[in-house]
Amino acid sequence: MSEPSTPSRRLPAPGRPVPVSTYRLQLGPDLSLDDAADLVPYLDTLGVTHLYLSPVLRAAPGSTHGYDVVDHDEVAPELGGEDALRRLAEAAHAAGLGLVLDIVPNHMAVPTPVWHNRALWSVLAEGPESPYAAWFDVDWSAGEGAVLMPVLGDRIGAVLARGELTLDTDDDVGPVLRYYDHVFPVRPGTEALPLGELVERQHYRLAYWRVADEELNYRRFFDVGTLAAIRVEDPEVFDATHALVLRLLHEGVIDGLRIDHPDGLADPAGYLARLREATRGAWVVVEKILQNDEELPPGWDTAGSTGYDTAWRIQQTFVDPGGGGKLGALMHRLTGDTTDALPALIDQAKREVVDRALYAEVHRLTELAAEVCSGDLRLRDHTWRSLQDCLIELLVAMDRYRAYVVPGEAPHPEDVEVLSAAAALARTRLSPERAATMDVLVDLLLGREVGSAGRTRDARRDELIVRFQQTCGAVMAKGVEDTAFYRWTHLISLCEVGGEPDRFALSPTELLTWAGRMQVTSPLGMTTLSTHDTKRSADVRARIGVLSELPVEWAELVTGLRAASAAWRPALLDGRTENLLWQTLAGTWTAEGPIEAERLTEYLTKAVREAKQHTSWTSPDEAYESAVLTAARQAVADPAIAELFTRWELRTREAVRAATLGTALVQLTLPGVADVYQGTEVPAVALVDPDNRRPVDHAAIATRLARLDEGAGPRDLADEKLLVTATTLRLRRELREAFTGPEAGFVPLAHSSGHAITYARTVAEQPQVAVVATRLAASVERMGGWAEHTVALPEGRWREVFTDREVTGGVRHLAGLLDRLPVALLVRED
Repeated sequence: MSEPSTPSRRLPAPGRPVPVSTYRLQLGPDLSLDDAADLVPYLDTLGVTHLYLSPVLRAAPGSTHGYDVVDHDEVAPELGGEDALRRLAEAAHAAGLGLVLDIVPNHMAVPTPVWHNRALWSVLAEGPESPYAAWFDVDWSAGEGAVLMPVLGDRIGAVLARGELTLDTDDDVGPVLRYYDHVFPVRPGTEALPLGELVERQHYRLAYWRVADEELNYRRFFDVGTLAAIRVEDPEVFDATHALVLRLLHEGVIDGLRIDHPDGLADPAGYLARLREATRGAWVVVEKILQNDEELPPGWDTAGSTGYDTAWRIQQTFVDPGGGGKLGALMHRLTGDTTDALPALIDQAKREVVDRALYAEVHRLTELAAEVCSGDLRLRDHTWRSLQDCLIELLVAMDRYRAYVVPGEAPHPEDVEVLSAAAALARTRLSPERAATMDVLVDLLLGREVGSAGRTRDARRDELIVRFQQTCGAVMAKGVEDTAFYRWTHLISLCEVGGEPDRFALSPTELLTWAGRMQVTSPLGMTTLSTHDTKRSADVRARIGVLSELPVEWAELVTGLRAASAAWRPALLDGRTENLLWQTLAGTWTAEGPIEAERLTEYLTKAVREAKQHTSWTSPDEAYESAVLTAARQAVADPAIAELFTRWELRTREAVRAATLGTALVQLTLPGVADVYQGTEVPAVALVDPDNRRPVDHAAIATRLARLDEGAGPRDLADEKLLVTATTLRLRRELREAFTGPEAGFVPLAHSSGHAITYARTVAEQPQVAVVATRLAASVERMGGWAEHTVALPEGRWREVFTDREVTGGVRHLAGLLDRLPVALLVRED
């Protein structure tokens, strides 16, 4: 029986460059394209094959990340422009390295002033007659035919009364309306009107910022009003917004693409098919959140995901399932939450998001469904209210980001199953009289004939199908990752982008079984542990994960922390935030001490506002936030707290070492293209953005690597992680056929301990590289070491590359392989 083959959609066209490993560079004010070129010698020495660049197109003024694009035809001057990008490409190519570029097809910025986005400026000036009107997903039937611009600090009447809105003339664009830093075009022929009438006659409606969630009539990125969605499903829009990127690709300046948030697109599969044709089969990966055991849709033309599905599985394999109960008991004592409460907590968070931040989107869906029903005699008795009730319950019940139904095409059986399962759950939360409406709604969303005979398609039905799926993703992102994950404190390292905290822990068998499948289905997708979007760096998560290995000791420590802080701990500090604080300190307290108070308080401010329980971005509670931040500052300054955490850091140092090195090695050797986020080749203590986008001292890391390359032994964990990372990356580059070659394979290796992760990378079914990693080192320590436990290495002569010693194949004691480091990487010598 022949081995299963990789689907052709998952493979770049023959001859197209494929990365073996990437190094993510977060470009911005602290790292220009010329700065990146200066890093090429170091990154070549480190062992990567491609530099992976954050977006480089012109972004909104002051952008620190590049995802708020305003011009698709220009490389950002702040980064050095196209000339600097070409200089970087020349330097990289001269060193044998390539470039991968992150692009943003889903949205553009609504900048201040708006004229920075000339396409949007044209739409605001000319309305539906603008040549760019088709670019933006605007509902011109709502908002009295005007685009809502919710930028005012007060209601429009008060703004006008105070004279804060003025008519002015700009030398470059002519008559404009000014509101502080905001500038808007004036519709030709309205310049001489009284101000109040002039404001009403524009193609946009200036409004109080709080109006956005209820009346916004353009689609946005999740709930971010300053990021307006664009319609790349329109071939003209696709061509216009991709022309520069495609030219750079065809000229060999860049070699591959990372696609930001394809779930926001009307038709992700159609977009990726068009992109594959336009790029002539370049290597393309997508930022796709795959829930639980969900896989990429089989019809997508992509090498794979950007690796969140790999990240949570690796992390949870290094979590001790035995700690779940005890950590759950501690959570219950502090917060009242039980270990089975997460599903209900997620449902509640999604309901809140649907009712508040995404109300405008849900209202639009209801309007569309009601228009369809009112226009068909056989559906007319399905009321607006009943349709809204069913839509809300369906959005809350969806267990993934979206389905992928395309108007006019038969839905894939998996999409039918996803929507049907959500509808079945939603029905249990609705009154029986809503069942018939739910049946109609599901049929509409699947593009089926429903109502009068022959009724399957019209503009409203098509829009309902597409907009519902786009709204699903926004509800998941804002309700789960940006709300529920900031409330759930069982083990906060599990609450990560794309994470599955309800799984708590995985066994090595589960991880390796999944990895074996990925070797067949997506062998050239990306693997990662830390990104510019992760809420905590991999090393912080590793430190927090060790709590599961020592849950009794951690509970005792928390008792001591609470006693030491009793005199100053504010009464307003709730249990969830307190649990979050202690675990965050455990994840960021290193041998050098705690994280800086300013970074900790910035993180906690974001965390409590995202949780939306006592404060939020839109309605901050100063008293509550002050209590939280005071507690945080006191915690890192109190000598008694410092003594307790210093002892904890010493107690867990070996377990943290094993988890840090083990997760790194596994991520770098599992099937896929291994990505290293900037600065994480050494232990990186970083919290959610912007903390994880701080400048990296590459010069210091390069000096450290040079010392190791000169033969010095590792002195600390930073040296050890750098040794593991660089050695593994170099091996990948030297033996790329074992990792990304057409005959690369993956097989588990037999071992006798549940505390080891062991597997081999093969070429034409012949083992060439073997990996051994310690899992749950605290448990190994409690058992007195590895004792007689073994791993079965393939026969032959091997060299362990971290310690540069020969090993003979066969059954080998783990204690002998792991006596110097808690990980081993072996290469076949014969």
